Amino acid sequence: MRKTFFQLKENKTSIRTEVLAGLTTFLTMAYIIFVQPAVLSGKMFGIQTGMDFGAITTATCLSAALATVIMALYARYPIAQAPGMGENFFFVFSVIPAATAAGFANAWQVALGVVFISGVLFLILTLTKMQAYLIEAVSSSMKNGIAVGIGLFIAFIGMQNAGVIVKASGTAVKLTSHFDSPDLAIFFFGLLLISVLHVRKIPGSILIGIAASTLLAIATKSLIPHLPGALQEAETVKDSLLMTRFEIIHQIVQPPPSLKPIFMKMDLAGALSVSMIPFIIIFLFMDIFDTIGTLIGVSEQAGFVKNNKLPRADRALLADAVGTVAGAGMGTSTVTSFVESVTGIEQGGRTGLTGLTVAALFLLALFFSPVIAMVGSYAPITAPALVIVGAMMLQNVKKIQWDDYSESIPAFLMMIGIPLSYSIADGLIIGFVSYPLIKFFSGKGKEVKGLMYVIALILAAYFFFLRSKM
Repeated sequence: MRKTFFQLKENKTSIRTEVLAGLTTFLTMAYIIFVQPAVLSGKMFGIQTGMDFGAITTATCLSAALATVIMALYARYPIAQAPGMGENFFFVFSVIPAATAAGFANAWQVALGVVFISGVLFLILTLTKMQAYLIEAVSSSMKNGIAVGIGLFIAFIGMQNAGVIVKASGTAVKLTSHFDSPDLAIFFFGLLLISVLHVRKIPGSILIGIAASTLLAIATKSLIPHLPGALQEAETVKDSLLMTRFEIIHQIVQPPPSLKPIFMKMDLAGALSVSMIPFIIIFLFMDIFDTIGTLIGVSEQAGFVKNNKLPRADRALLADAVGTVAGAGMGTSTVTSFVESVTGIEQGGRTGLTGLTVAALFLLALFFSPVIAMVGSYAPITAPALVIVGAMMLQNVKKIQWDDYSESIPAFLMMIGIPLSYSIADGLIIGFVSYPLIKFFSGKGKEVKGLMYVIALILAAYFFFLRSKM
């Protein structure tokens, strides 16, 4: 039944491969289980938003599982979903303060209402198939440019999370000078191991690398207290993520926290007030373009796009929309497709069975949160997977029409715009606005579908009139 429904034979995969791919995807995105409640509750920033940390954890896992199951069974794609990064920060630093400034005492509930309404609008657009037309309106070069841009983005995130790339006052970022850090040792060990295994075409190379890096982290943390005093107190050891964040677990199972404190607490009337309408529109834009960008990029990498069309695109987008609506009801911010899905795809995942595995693991995570915390909260363990997958995604650069500058320049602007703006949505907007403009003024305007001109005008208006209010 599973083989027939998911067409495993036609997709040249197997149950074992799909489950392994799902486990790999989950491990590289499991950080959201811990980051999301830390962000929405305000604990990450030393503030109180009024939202319960434990309840947000449960909402994160449940909304991710629900949306991923819909993607797996209805769209049959190996693309996992969860509350998105970027939208959660916008929720805390823009929407909640705006609701407070507007006089709402229940600011976080109004913010959830904003997310809910934007999700409903997303759902309406999806049911009317407008988003499917949007995907088809994007040229092949632009689609591949998205894939490359996302590849650069996640590789950059991986290097940052591992501590290889650090902030700098004069140049924004720079290479770290602390190459004697335990974090970097674990990161480069995982990077080398995964690279060698992948070159040798060993199945499960990324998962093996993650497991081996976890064991190395445990061994290293256990060894440090037995080092001579000077080595123990060395700055790169004492201040490393290994010493400050990585905790060897002593308890494996815990009951899931209650969802009650935030369940169905959104304030829809407050969200529909004049002062909050712009934030509904911004959330809608962020969700649409994060979703489409990730969906196109991941699909190009997996080879799902055929003749410049993504089969069952409307179903994939519906999973995202329903996830956002349901997630807001449960008490979390916008649910979207996760770019980390490409790690599972690189492990051979090609069907919804990969997604079902991810969904099941999100539900299990509610009971085994200490194990997930140990692996998912220590970035040097999972960062190598992001770097390797980012490198693999760059092969799409060959499919861009480099001999046609009206195609290659917008694609290039988008490719560098995504990582440099640290936003898939913003990078997409740069490309989508520049593409029709360059085509039109170079005398190739007829090559652009009418919908792309409409999108460019809307996005330009968004930048000039709404973006400045963020």
